[in-house]
Amino acid sequence: MSDGTIHPFVGLIRRYVLDYLACGNPDVCAEIMDPDYLLHMGGHELGPRDCVYVPAVAKQMEQFPGLCMTANEVLCNGDRLALRFSQHGASRRHDGRVAAWAGIGLYFWDGQRLTSNWALEDYYARRRQLAEGTTNPLEPPAVAPWDEPAVAADPVAEDIARRWLLAGSLHGVAGVDFDDEWAGHPCGPLVDVSETVVDDLFGAGDRVAFHITQRGSYLGGAGKEDRIGAPATLRSAGIVRVADGAVASGRVVRDRSGMFA
Repeated sequence: MSDGTIHPFVGLIRRYVLDYLACGNPDVCAEIMDPDYLLHMGGHELGPRDCVYVPAVAKQMEQFPGLCMTANEVLCNGDRLALRFSQHGASRRHDGRVAAWAGIGLYFWDGQRLTSNWALEDYYARRRQLAEGTTNPLEPPAVAPWDEPAVAADPVAEDIARRWLLAGSLHGVAGVDFDDEWAGHPCGPLVDVSETVVDDLFGAGDRVAFHITQRGSYLGGAGKEDRIGAPATLRSAGIVRVADGAVASGRVVRDRSGMFA
């Protein structure tokens, strides 16, 4: 429960969501991000701030001039913060067709400004919606995302989540939803995993945020059925909850579009 004081890291992310992205104002970046800010997304590194990151985001804002960002979940332990969000808007490149897609970001800061982020957005779902002229419903927003208190990490919960990730396939936990399967779209395993690398992992209480890279052979299910059996790389970001010694629930967003990039 919040004590009524907004944690400065949470306040920084609030500015990122509302003042920068929702208002489409890149001038805010100089105030909330370190000049060497680095975004890790889909196997690419976008940074530093002014000459790489800001222009890259500007391209998305040009495509979606009224781009909205909704906070669905915030996790903070004081040193690290994870944000699960939805982005939604109308695409100029698709005659105004609209789409809503999920994302997860795992942020670092230096006590004053954001320094880097491991993130994924479900561009596969976005592409499908824009091509078909269908729109996913919006996920419920967090009721009070900016009042989220900082909760100390639980090393036991982090270890349980790490062992679950390293076991290979993340499927099999009834309470863990992938991509946009909650909206009725099948989201199967995709890859027969032979290797898992945990790129980033941290917790706050009984919740754990992570970014992983998995390699193996393609099983199908991501629109490239002619490549079944081919080597594939699948990156995933998620926030899960640990209960009774096991991962019990959560959300995972996967880079289905970049498996063969």
